[in-house]
Amino acid sequence: MRFLSIIRLLGRRLVPVILLASLAVGLATNGSPAAATGPTSGLVCTTNPSATFTLTAKAGSISVPDGNVVYMWGYAPGNGPFQYPGPVLCVNQEDTVTVVLHNTLSEDVSIVFPGQADVLADGAPSQPVYDDGNLLSLTKAAAPGGSVTYSFVASEPGTYLYHSGTDPDKQVQMGLAGALVVRPGLGPDYAYDSADTRFNSDAEFLLVLSEIDPVMHQAVEQGQPFDMTQYHPRYWLINGRGFPDTLAPNYASWLPDQPYSALERIHPYDPVSNPLPMLTRYLSTGSFDYPFHPHGAHGRVIARDGRLLRGAGGEDLSYEKFTVTIGPGQTLDTLYTWGDTHAGLGYDIYGHAPGDPMQPGEYAPDHGKPLPVTIPQEQDQTMGMYYSGSPFLGVMEPMLPGMMTYNQCGENYLIAHSHALHMIVAWDVLMSGMATYIRIDPPLPNMCP
Repeated sequence: MRFLSIIRLLGRRLVPVILLASLAVGLATNGSPAAATGPTSGLVCTTNPSATFTLTAKAGSISVPDGNVVYMWGYAPGNGPFQYPGPVLCVNQEDTVTVVLHNTLSEDVSIVFPGQADVLADGAPSQPVYDDGNLLSLTKAAAPGGSVTYSFVASEPGTYLYHSGTDPDKQVQMGLAGALVVRPGLGPDYAYDSADTRFNSDAEFLLVLSEIDPVMHQAVEQGQPFDMTQYHPRYWLINGRGFPDTLAPNYASWLPDQPYSALERIHPYDPVSNPLPMLTRYLSTGSFDYPFHPHGAHGRVIARDGRLLRGAGGEDLSYEKFTVTIGPGQTLDTLYTWGDTHAGLGYDIYGHAPGDPMQPGEYAPDHGKPLPVTIPQEQDQTMGMYYSGSPFLGVMEPMLPGMMTYNQCGENYLIAHSHALHMIVAWDVLMSGMATYIRIDPPLPNMCP
């Protein structure tokens, strides 16, 4: 087993580096997972014209960046293979949503839908199930080999979790969780029924944050009891992946049971070609607070737990924040813009100004826009593998001797990660946890793949 783990570790360290060099990560796309092919990034919706979905609770495993394999449970789409997290169910506001749950596990399993009103379970109001005063489940569960049908009207747009309501401390940790996105009546490029929540539909991302205690998972796999007072997570994940796997494309072939990328890809703000921000939907299935932030600019938090931040009189209560904290079972929606002049990040810093778009290959200082800082001498610089050789977007320059770059077209990369720094470490392996990148491509038009 140890030999196999070593081989797996070596393979996993080499494959991501080789493949990330040719990511050509596509812009966000929405569609059915069954139809998703190629190296795409962004939110992938599981949709159905009738808003009817079949989920199957089953066992499987996921890979983690230190080379280990972790036993998991998950909600599989239909009769499809195990996946973690569960499929992203996308519906429209006022849809009557039906979810049929089949259970292939050895214990009762259910689904609850936080934020949804008047949920029915097999046609009756969903409610907790007790036995002699002991809570068995938050809703009607499916016995091993059995099924339950849940339904509700998606009356409020927003970002929501769905997860097991049966022994949730155990079953949610084991992987029985997924995301539900309710599109508002205004259209799919609005987060909520408010004009100021419009976003770039090519820049919609969903980050499911979670953690794993492998000792607990091993106990479950072996049918042994586990003392939750000894719970100690070792892996911290985004969309079921640890860094650097978070950068891999949707449906990466070497991550067959972890289908969703966590790489975010955007263009700088431009009042004409790119006036709308990106939307990030954060969800937590874990049991800790996750302080998470993208570098480069503040995000604007517009909603929490599927409810737009508005006062009693309708006043806007959204706020800008560098580090957002996502609590257990919570969801947050944020809008993020890079390079917006009103945010103090004028284009003169990055090579062009509104109304003066930089063309591919332009060297910004030649246009009277030097960097406002002194660049250190070469012997004092450290260049990362994604650096283009220039601080300006759209510019590629020679690297120092012996240095190589995976940069494709002069794009920038900003790290986005948990600010509880132990969460970006897995079993003492640095940068193997809850971290990803935001890729900023040069302004359009550009020569990027």
